[in-house]
Amino acid sequence: MKLSRRNLLHVAAGAAALPALPHAGLALDYPARPVRVIVGFSAGSASDIIARLAAAQLSQQLGQHFVVENHTGAATNLAAEYVTRATPDGYTLLLLTSANTVNATLYTKLNFNLLTDITPVASIDLVPYVMEVTNSLPAKTVSEFIAYARANPGKINMASNGVGSGPHVAGELFQMMAGVKLVHVPYTGNPYADLIAGQVQMMFSPIPASIAYVRSGQLRPLAVGTPARLPILPDLPTVAETLPGYDASGWHALAAPKGMPAADVEVISKTMLTSLSDPAFKAKLADLGSIPMPMTTAAFGKFIAEDITKWAKVIKFANIKAD
Repeated sequence: MKLSRRNLLHVAAGAAALPALPHAGLALDYPARPVRVIVGFSAGSASDIIARLAAAQLSQQLGQHFVVENHTGAATNLAAEYVTRATPDGYTLLLLTSANTVNATLYTKLNFNLLTDITPVASIDLVPYVMEVTNSLPAKTVSEFIAYARANPGKINMASNGVGSGPHVAGELFQMMAGVKLVHVPYTGNPYADLIAGQVQMMFSPIPASIAYVRSGQLRPLAVGTPARLPILPDLPTVAETLPGYDASGWHALAAPKGMPAADVEVISKTMLTSLSDPAFKAKLADLGSIPMPMTTAAFGKFIAEDITKWAKVIKFANIKAD
């Protein structure tokens, strides 16, 4: 997902304004040299910008450069494999995302195991999805949408950013829980022009990609995919208010090769936890439409396992196959 040029420049400028290294008064055994953060998305994507914000924050707080490197390809699997094969000395980190927990089941021949070959380090943020429909669709609530979909099976087209993408599996989870049948239409480019025009009728969209269309009235939001309502759309209900237990969002975090020293993991984890309570850093995340996701390392490890299990059930139910 690409950010608008205005938001990109705004966030990049904010990252560039961070104080120069080294951080005064900080003396740590780790990190003693620059740390690489491997990102499986292209430069300028939302995930890349999140990685650069986190890297800048860690650089500021820990007195060493955290340098982002983009290793694109194979739906982020190349980046993940690269990190799992790296020396577990704390100087190679991975921007772990919800794509990785989906891929753990979607791809059957991966050369690594996400649960056994990585060390969970620090959670960063949550990127909520919004259930949106074209204005020509008569449904104005989730309940009305479900009723309309049941009365018109296979006649509603559901857009996504590709097979196995976050919006795709969020939509499949909805179908599984609501007992409806939608027609998946994967896009390699921007789906919003077709969604606005009504060529596809609905999508679970990441907030940063579509909030402008929602605010302008070009798309109708029905609900958010998070368990609780969001400050950015306070009057919009959650899908879970109609389908209890529904929960679908993207997220970003940091991981490392298995075996990273526990003391070094704690340094990164505690620094990110502190950053996620910092108003300036939270404001930068809000500019991207995301919200802080503070967790202890133990809680984050449990979250990864649960996310893999959740999406494995959806992938098997929907019989999703990687392209």
